[in-house]
Amino acid sequence: MLMTGVGRKGESKPMREFDPEELAAFDGKGGRPVYVAHAGKVYDVSGSKLWKEGVHMRRHKAGGDLTTDIQAAPHGPEMLDRYPQVGVIREAVAPRAQTPEFLERLFKRVPMLRRHPHPMTVHFPIVFMLFTTIFNLLYLVTGHRPFEITALHCLGAGLLFLPVVIVTGLLTWWINYMATPMRAVNIKLSASLALFVISLILFMWRMARPEVLDRLSGPGLCYILLVLSLAPLVVVIGWFGAQLTFPFEKE
Repeated sequence: MLMTGVGRKGESKPMREFDPEELAAFDGKGGRPVYVAHAGKVYDVSGSKLWKEGVHMRRHKAGGDLTTDIQAAPHGPEMLDRYPQVGVIREAVAPRAQTPEFLERLFKRVPMLRRHPHPMTVHFPIVFMLFTTIFNLLYLVTGHRPFEITALHCLGAGLLFLPVVIVTGLLTWWINYMATPMRAVNIKLSASLALFVISLILFMWRMARPEVLDRLSGPGLCYILLVLSLAPLVVVIGWFGAQLTFPFEKE
């Protein structure tokens, strides 16, 4: 079925109705046009250099619905207004995230709260936990007590930021990805909870036993092994977080 619409310069254009299977055929491969959908409308973005071969930023593929994805993008849907609308999604408007009205009002007043709280806070526990390991190792090598005290301060700061990062991460997942089950999110959440539990144990242990690392045997050995576990947990969290933002392009 065809509908009449208006193109980019006011000219009348036939408006085609697409179902998801039909839209998927316009994937930019083999010289095919590059079509994407947003909020029930289908746009031809073939003229964009950023959609070369039907892939945008190594993450978004043509021939699909970007209604949810674009909420997590660094720009809004107004970017699509630069390109001609060539159709609509048949019998349905693309799904929208079910965000409470009070949050939508807040996001409208302070747009940065939709996308930025998690990226703004996530770096702090990553750095603090890594340096907890580094300064403890420096203490073991040099015997210089200020290194060990600095490690304790880093551990406390990382522990303080971790709940904030976990909460903002869950909020971002809910708002921008509609809480869709994702392997990377599940791994990040599990590793983050493990990091929080281990760092809490270490902090309480160190506060109760300031001399715990004076002897690298028994309790001291267990303590430093837990300290060493912080770094790989941070790497796992950072790796899968990066995969969500900058995924590898699969051949």
